[in-house]
Amino acid sequence: MTVLIDPPAWPAHDTLWSHLVSDSSYDELHAFADRAGVPRRAFDHDHYDVPQARYDELVASGASPVTGRELVLRLIASGLRVPQRDKRH
Repeated sequence: MTVLIDPPAWPAHDTLWSHLVSDSSYDELHAFADRAGVPRRAFDHDHYDVPQARYDELVASGASPVTGRELVLRLIASGLRVPQRDKRH
Protein backbone atom coordinates (compact mmCIF):
# COMPACT_ATOMS: atom_id res chain seq x y z
CA MET A 1 0.00 0.00 0.00
CA THR A 2 1.83 2.99 -1.32
CA VAL A 3 1.03 6.40 -2.71
CA LEU A 4 3.37 7.16 -5.60
CA ILE A 5 4.34 10.40 -7.32
CA ASP A 6 6.26 10.89 -10.55
CA PRO A 7 8.56 13.84 -11.31
CA PRO A 8 6.91 17.03 -12.55
CA ALA A 9 7.17 16.64 -16.33
CA TRP A 10 3.76 17.44 -17.86
CA PRO A 11 3.46 21.08 -18.98
CA ALA A 12 0.15 22.94 -18.60
CA HIS A 13 -1.03 26.27 -17.24
CA ASP A 14 2.49 27.72 -16.98
CA THR A 15 3.86 24.97 -14.74
CA LEU A 16 4.87 21.32 -14.78
CA TRP A 17 2.63 18.64 -13.27
CA SER A 18 3.13 15.33 -11.45
CA HIS A 19 0.75 12.41 -11.09
CA LEU A 20 -0.22 11.09 -7.67
CA VAL A 21 -1.53 7.49 -7.57
CA SER A 22 -2.05 4.57 -5.21
CA ASP A 23 -0.87 1.06 -5.94
CA SER A 24 -3.64 -0.45 -3.81
CA SER A 25 -6.89 1.56 -3.64
CA TYR A 26 -8.65 4.77 -4.53
CA ASP A 27 -9.63 5.07 -0.85
CA GLU A 28 -5.95 5.22 0.11
CA LEU A 29 -5.28 7.78 -2.63
CA HIS A 30 -8.22 10.02 -1.68
CA ALA A 31 -7.34 9.83 2.02
CA PHE A 32 -3.74 10.84 1.32
CA ALA A 33 -4.86 13.67 -0.96
CA ASP A 34 -7.37 14.91 1.63
CA ARG A 35 -4.72 14.93 4.39
CA ALA A 36 -2.30 16.77 2.09
CA GLY A 37 -4.89 19.34 1.02
CA VAL A 38 -5.03 18.26 -2.62
CA PRO A 39 -8.49 19.25 -3.89
CA ARG A 40 -10.79 16.51 -5.19
CA ARG A 41 -11.20 18.45 -8.45
CA ALA A 42 -7.55 17.52 -9.20
CA PHE A 43 -8.57 13.84 -9.45
CA ASP A 44 -8.57 12.61 -13.07
CA HIS A 45 -10.07 9.09 -13.34
CA ASP A 46 -7.18 7.20 -11.69
CA HIS A 47 -4.73 9.85 -10.48
CA TYR A 48 -4.41 13.35 -9.10
CA ASP A 49 -2.66 16.03 -11.14
CA VAL A 50 -0.46 18.06 -8.80
CA PRO A 51 1.65 21.11 -9.65
CA GLN A 52 5.42 21.13 -9.42
CA ALA A 53 5.23 23.52 -6.46
CA ARG A 54 3.64 20.73 -4.35
CA TYR A 55 6.05 17.91 -5.29
CA ASP A 56 8.54 18.20 -2.39
CA GLU A 57 5.72 18.72 0.12
CA LEU A 58 3.89 15.59 -1.07
CA VAL A 59 7.08 13.52 -0.90
CA ALA A 60 7.68 14.84 2.63
CA SER A 61 4.09 13.85 3.47
CA GLY A 62 4.79 10.25 2.47
CA ALA A 63 4.35 9.92 -1.29
CA SER A 64 7.06 7.68 -2.76
CA PRO A 65 8.91 9.26 -5.69
CA VAL A 66 9.16 6.97 -8.73
CA THR A 67 9.78 7.42 -12.43
CA GLY A 68 6.82 8.02 -14.70
CA ARG A 69 7.32 4.57 -16.19
CA GLU A 70 7.31 2.84 -12.80
CA LEU A 71 4.22 4.80 -11.76
CA VAL A 72 2.29 3.59 -14.81
CA LEU A 73 3.49 -0.01 -14.45
CA ARG A 74 2.49 -0.14 -10.79
CA LEU A 75 -0.86 1.49 -11.51
CA ILE A 76 -1.56 -1.11 -14.20
CA ALA A 77 -0.44 -3.96 -11.91
CA SER A 78 -2.79 -2.70 -9.19
CA GLY A 79 -5.78 -2.97 -11.50
CA LEU A 80 -6.64 0.70 -10.86
CA ARG A 81 -5.48 2.05 -14.22
CA VAL A 82 -8.29 3.55 -16.29
CA PRO A 83 -7.52 2.97 -19.99
CA GLN A 84 -7.13 6.12 -22.07
CA ARG A 85 -10.16 5.19 -24.20
CA ASP A 86 -12.32 5.23 -21.05
CA LYS A 87 -11.08 8.70 -20.06
CA ARG A 88 -12.70 10.41 -23.01
CA HIS A 89 -15.67 12.51 -22.05
